[in-house]
Amino acid sequence: MVSVQQWTGREASALRAALRMSTRAFAEHLGVALRTVAKWESLGSETQPRPDTQAILDTALARADSAAHSRFEALLFPERKSARPADYETWTEDIERAVVCVGRQNFPFAATLLNRWLGSHDPHRLDDKGLYLYGRSLVLLGDLQRDQGAILGPLSARHSYLTARGMFSELDIPRRVAQTELSLAVVQEMSGQLEVSARQYELLAGDERLSPRDRARAQLWVGTALSKEGNNAYATNAMTAATRAFEDLGEPEDWSVAHQKLALAHRGAGDLKQALHCIDIARTTGTVDSPMQRVRLDTAYGHILLSDAATRNDGLSVLDQAAQVARQYGLSHQLRSIEGIRKGQQG
Repeated sequence: MVSVQQWTGREASALRAALRMSTRAFAEHLGVALRTVAKWESLGSETQPRPDTQAILDTALARADSAAHSRFEALLFPERKSARPADYETWTEDIERAVVCVGRQNFPFAATLLNRWLGSHDPHRLDDKGLYLYGRSLVLLGDLQRDQGAILGPLSARHSYLTARGMFSELDIPRRVAQTELSLAVVQEMSGQLEVSARQYELLAGDERLSPRDRARAQLWVGTALSKEGNNAYATNAMTAATRAFEDLGEPEDWSVAHQKLALAHRGAGDLKQALHCIDIARTTGTVDSPMQRVRLDTAYGHILLSDAATRNDGLSVLDQAAQVARQYGLSHQLRSIEGIRKGQQG
């Protein structure tokens, strides 16, 4: 973070530009006369603010967000560049590659792609484009950490998502902010904060910052959290509404996943016939064959089979297969879920 030892009109003008304020708005922001700001603009380094105004400028700089700091430094020191515009194209390509890797649960290579940028750039020295790419990279790192079960702590999905949300807020990108809040709600659910996450999902299900698809996902996840709490009747209603939304939106994969979630809610309510009907739909209509989705689907299927004494052995066999894939790809959260299901049956 750049600091100013002695303010002159040049630094004051750079701060105004970095904050993206007019001379009038900047004067009001600082609480000084408009003619004072005009003097800084016209005389530049030939004039120095009074000591009390120097302190006011120090405070204004300290309170500025990281994007403004980046712009301020770029204006004062144009020769300093932490990332060249040409780098951004390569960075964007690496983000796209990391998306594919995370989807396939190729976590080591995804981490390599992301950390080569996160580890080599100071976000405080990036311009808006660089800061956006940094935030995108953090979200993907959070997805990777979440899928591996690292959901809390300094090296966790929660920390990555919170940092990214702050960057998107500074950049004033409401859709990205809301998407990150949705990811944070998933982390809350995974950490056992079911009631809190259900409330957050419910708020986001009606949030216009999100796309219709993301709002439908939030609605589905309301049901997921409530189903885990045992409120299966309300959960089923929420999931059914989300399923219809996915059908209307023409989202077959989300529609299939919704049936998987519905199957577990029906199982929780004791309706094994409907649970088997829904899980059969999910197993025959899914189009994405990623390791994560296979484990989730087999875990749900095995859980339902375990609920009937006649199919208990089949259920254990399906869970064994799911656990093997989870271990192979480092899906520790899914593995813990499988172990929890087994223990529940033994109890």
